[in-house]
Amino acid sequence: MMRTELLDNGHLWLRIVDPAWVDPLDPTFAQRHGGWWNPPHSFPTLYLNEDLSTARINLRTFIASWPYEPEDLRSDTGPCLVTARLPRQQRTGDVHTPAGVAATGLPATYPLDEHGQLVSWHRCQAIGADANRQGLRGIHCRSARTPTGAGRELAWFPATGRSRAHLVSTQAFDAWYY
Repeated sequence: MMRTELLDNGHLWLRIVDPAWVDPLDPTFAQRHGGWWNPPHSFPTLYLNEDLSTARINLRTFIASWPYEPEDLRSDTGPCLVTARLPRQQRTGDVHTPAGVAATGLPATYPLDEHGQLVSWHRCQAIGADANRQGLRGIHCRSARTPTGAGRELAWFPATGRSRAHLVSTQAFDAWYY
């Protein structure tokens, strides 16, 4: 049985966004295309970083298809960082503490599997889909961007179409990355 936790109501979550995005907190892109914790064509999911260190780690993935390194990006064209507040009383699945990881059936070494390879999306998507069926509002997890799982992320599942993350602030690239 998945361990759960209630998120801190006052926490500000971070998301790397393209400055051209109309709605940087829209969870329907991941709903259509899928992500680490939700399969394609499933349920709305908004992927967030718990802190600035995790956002900086995730920048490399965000720009992976670009022909630039972070040091080459300009403030006016580089990714922005938005800060968001979630609705109150969000109960999520715990996939970051040792007990929470064990309860999901993932190896203690998550995000790596028993063979030192990154745990597959399919395995994590099944856990996310199960959490969503149970009515949980997301998966609070170790970052899969580092072999040690350093950093924390949240795959947030809005309760309804009206349930929204609220934009608090937007920072230009130079203001948050350096």
